[in-house]
Amino acid sequence: MLWKINKLSAFSFQLSANRLLLSVLSGVLSALPFCDGRWWILSWIGFIPLFFALRDKTRLQSFALSCLCGVVFWSITIYWLIHVTLLGQILLILYLAIYFGIFGFFISGLSTIDYRLSTFLFFPSLWVVLEYLRAHLLTGFGWALLGYSQYLNLPIIQIAGLFGVYGVSFLVVMGNLALYSAVSFQLSAFSKIKKCLAFALSLSIILAYGYYQLSRQPKAESRKLFKISVIQGNIPQELKWAPGSQAFILDRYIRLTKEAALDRPDLIIWPEASNPGFLGDASDARVNENIFSLAKEIKIPLLVGSVVREKREYFNSALLIDEFGLVGRYDKLHLVPFGEYIPWKGIFKFLESIVPIGDFTAGNNYTLFSLSAIRYPLSAKFGALICFEDTLPELPRDFSREGADFLVNITNDAWFKETASPYQHLAASVFRAVENRLPLARSANTGVSCFIDSRGRVISRLIQNGKDIFVSGIKTQDIVLSPKTKSLYQNIGDSFIAGCFALICFCGIIRNRKP
Repeated sequence: MLWKINKLSAFSFQLSANRLLLSVLSGVLSALPFCDGRWWILSWIGFIPLFFALRDKTRLQSFALSCLCGVVFWSITIYWLIHVTLLGQILLILYLAIYFGIFGFFISGLSTIDYRLSTFLFFPSLWVVLEYLRAHLLTGFGWALLGYSQYLNLPIIQIAGLFGVYGVSFLVVMGNLALYSAVSFQLSAFSKIKKCLAFALSLSIILAYGYYQLSRQPKAESRKLFKISVIQGNIPQELKWAPGSQAFILDRYIRLTKEAALDRPDLIIWPEASNPGFLGDASDARVNENIFSLAKEIKIPLLVGSVVREKREYFNSALLIDEFGLVGRYDKLHLVPFGEYIPWKGIFKFLESIVPIGDFTAGNNYTLFSLSAIRYPLSAKFGALICFEDTLPELPRDFSREGADFLVNITNDAWFKETASPYQHLAASVFRAVENRLPLARSANTGVSCFIDSRGRVISRLIQNGKDIFVSGIKTQDIVLSPKTKSLYQNIGDSFIAGCFALICFCGIIRNRKP
């Protein structure tokens, strides 16, 4: 009898170990596309091991297994945060893993799923709503949304022009569920074929739409070319604000700018905080005078990332400067929590000793820069997204609704060394271009500096010696300014999220209804 009990206990442990391994495997498969975008196909099977792990499990067990999956996923995806803070990274990973746990909690007991249409709508809707909450709660962390894993899968991501990045996340989760049902032992062969054919038909329609959008070209007579040069200074983070480094940094940007001016662009863009001094600080007057003199000399507008000081407040800003002086200024609206400021300082004051935190003030205006045809060869309007602002779909949407002809992202990813972080950041910019059907120019201190067209294609990028990060140089490119045609996403915004929430409520009622 004792032998049988021991044998049963060993089997139970082995079963539990298998479930844990499945959860870990799911976390690894889901994270790999964020390490290298060329592995986007793995996102379509990443949840399948987790689905198997949750079969016949209680809600609490499903929560724990899904949290483990989340810990693995985020540990691989944001491993680069260790270059800034280890303790902060651990706390963030544990917090983000809870969203995986909530997902598992509500989809527990997979062996009882009836695979009706309500199920195929419930799972993706739940995931999308959780992603949206993650991107907005506690000031939000919209990094590595599931849809971003597909930024190189151009035909698929065209639906972002309809429903935003969350529409792509919805589709990927639905694809995982369809494939899971195909390999599950719970369905008859006919049911499996029916489910897979239904998903294949949906996917075919989406692909047809995607290829149609990629093939569209604006009429030659209705488009104009706008030439932009982006500067990549490659200033090491440890040198950024080091005493005595101002002259070195400024000399590099002046040299690169004069080189770019030889191409006679309509606009030259510097990265975030590329000005080594503070605008408005008397001690940095000489540095600022040199930048204004440079614009006057080359007679080409400069968009310069700079810290601006007003009395005791500091702003992370983008400045448009031409030969006549300061044309416009945009102050960053959405600051990075625990990076540029401390939310609820009374509670989190201790974090100042853990994470390098700035003390910036957020802007309050959606400033749209304008280049008038009276003073410049071409007229154009554009919105500037500073640093991680391109991970917030609503910001560029507001700029585009105000009449922007193109978007700009200036950033400094030097904090995170030569890791996957710059490419994960690039993925967000790709989606902002597709969602708003606008070209986007990126100027990054250490890369990736590039140009993205309105369909999400990276049409050119700065490359030196085979590398596109941690190299210095310039890149000049003509972007196409097409007649303003609003995408569906521009009109409806994140109404898709409201639809997903409604589906959760409706499908939850259907799933729990007695036969």
